[in-house]
Amino acid sequence: MDRETLGQRIRALRIRQGMSQAQLAYPELSDSYISLIESDKRVPAPSVVDLLATKLSCSPTYLVSGVGEDVVDELRVTLDYAEIALRNGAADEARARFADVLASPDAVALPDMLHQARWGHALALEAAGDLERAIEELRALSARASAEHDPDQWTRVHVALSRCLRERGDISEGVRVAEDALRQLAATGADTTDSAVHLGAALLAAFIERGDLVRARQLAAQLVERADRGAGPAARVAAYWEAAFVAEVRGAYEEGVELAERALQIAGEFGEIDGAPDGDLRNLARLRVNYAGLLLRARPEQAGRARDLLARVRTEINASAAGELDVAWCLTELARAETALGRPAEAVAHAEEALELLGDAPRRATAVALTVLGEARVRLGEKDRATASLRRASACLERMESSRHAAQTWFDLAELLAENGSPADARISAYRRALACAGV
Repeated sequence: MDRETLGQRIRALRIRQGMSQAQLAYPELSDSYISLIESDKRVPAPSVVDLLATKLSCSPTYLVSGVGEDVVDELRVTLDYAEIALRNGAADEARARFADVLASPDAVALPDMLHQARWGHALALEAAGDLERAIEELRALSARASAEHDPDQWTRVHVALSRCLRERGDISEGVRVAEDALRQLAATGADTTDSAVHLGAALLAAFIERGDLVRARQLAAQLVERADRGAGPAARVAAYWEAAFVAEVRGAYEEGVELAERALQIAGEFGEIDGAPDGDLRNLARLRVNYAGLLLRARPEQAGRARDLLARVRTEINASAAGELDVAWCLTELARAETALGRPAEAVAHAEEALELLGDAPRRATAVALTVLGEARVRLGEKDRATASLRRASACLERMESSRHAAQTWFDLAELLAENGSPADARISAYRRALACAGV
């Protein structure tokens, strides 16, 4: 059933209260203007809507939407509860509450609330590890977004979409989404804004994943330069952090650690910490996990420091909007640290917990966790179980697009197969896949 228009609603309320058009208009408006509004030939400004709502003894929200204040309040409470649940890491609860708002027939008449629910639902799906549905919803949001009229929203949606695509293993599509979004943002003249830096950081992350190091290094230098020219704290964090990954890939480990530490310092000072403008505690946890992983690779003698940092993050992570993927990454890096410290049994426990959270989907995180688990089992002398874990990692990688992470994981797999005494053809195959993913 079609809803009343704004004009029809004003007319019905006016007649119900026994008012003429002239009485409703006096003294601020003309009766002819009221007639035009009621016939839907004029759309009143928000200030006029507020005025008419006061005269008709209703709320501006009801006048515009036809939804009563009691229903609006109920939906608002549900939406607020969903956002609190997401911030606190209760992804499934958040997803259910956002879905309740989306299922309400009244939400259609409340576009701002509907958009907020769609955005929150997409983030909750991502946090719960349901990347397929998260990508579907983010694509729908991207189709409604406008680089010209709301560049911040445009940026948030496309950064999240590129991130989910990369996590699913669709690296090239993640690159395309970020490139297209950045190109359209630049066409509006907003290529020097913080939004452009955030999208640039998302594109840089995709370049790194794909192993496109020449373009990654060029873009990293541009982003850091732009950040140093006075970008906001969230944009600076995004630029420094992705530049740190480029440095790591180039083998400039100390430079990478220094850039990562600059990012963490800014994040701690300002509390804005993601490749999107709406950073939160979840992203600070992500930064710390990634920094600990970089520390393990750049300064292996500081494995104890990395483990202590990861243990703190694991304890604090429930105070953020961390989802299963975030927790799994933390547990995997914690397992890596325990292995480096000669504690393979503890590493096995952490890696198995990570895999339980990740499920059976062929994700990059799953392949990495299985490889770390295999290494820990090698250290324990559990040859058969180590081989089983490494074969699962191999099968997972076979279903993913080639990327830098895939190349590194294939290489780690080959090394572990050699250490585990696996047949030579399996090791050679893994090395070949590593080279292929690296573009060699």
